[in-house]
Amino acid sequence: MISVAIVDDQPLIRAGLRMAVESQPDLRLAGEGADGAEAIALARAHRPDVMLLDVRMPGVDGIRAVPGILAAAPATRVVMLTTFDLDEYVYAALRAGASAFLLKDAGPEQIIAAIRQVAGGDLLLAPALTRRLVEEYVARAPHATDDGRLAALTERERDVLAALAQGLSNVEIGARLHVSEGTVKTHVSRILSKLGLRDRVQAVIAAYELGLVVPGGGHPPR
Repeated sequence: MISVAIVDDQPLIRAGLRMAVESQPDLRLAGEGADGAEAIALARAHRPDVMLLDVRMPGVDGIRAVPGILAAAPATRVVMLTTFDLDEYVYAALRAGASAFLLKDAGPEQIIAAIRQVAGGDLLLAPALTRRLVEEYVARAPHATDDGRLAALTERERDVLAALAQGLSNVEIGARLHVSEGTVKTHVSRILSKLGLRDRVQAVIAAYELGLVVPGGGHPPR
């Protein structure tokens, strides 16, 4: 069972998300909240696998709540709910530790698939949206530079990290590198451990920050 918490200040949004969660036998509602303070309390009390968290709420907003949520429940995957696919406030959530982003107008099937994907840690949620957000985030950050962390990775791990940053799934990475999906998962796990990263979204950010790939999905010039 995947436990899911829902935090949004709009009752109708919460109701729609609740219905989507409760319609599935493998999903369980862990609780609901209406602001960031309640989100942190939910994380501390229930430690949900996934938290659907609105970006803009009165009081403590979603972005400011993320660090508190992860401090209370480090294993929780935070999915930010946003109205616009390039909401400027979402960029800060990347560094705060959010795992993924979901548009509020997504249909029930998308919501359910998103929850399962982020809980499984396999695919970046909404890859096109996430890549655009990451690239915009990186464009606003200082110039990409290798601070020595890449030295900890093998050549194959660097190839896998670059492929992650281009939005490829484990299956697609395996096909490109001629290795099994299981081998790719092992490489991804080692990359996250060596670089001290939470998940694949954070790995994508690191790939851009370290200059391993450049906005647009390509490799930097040699």
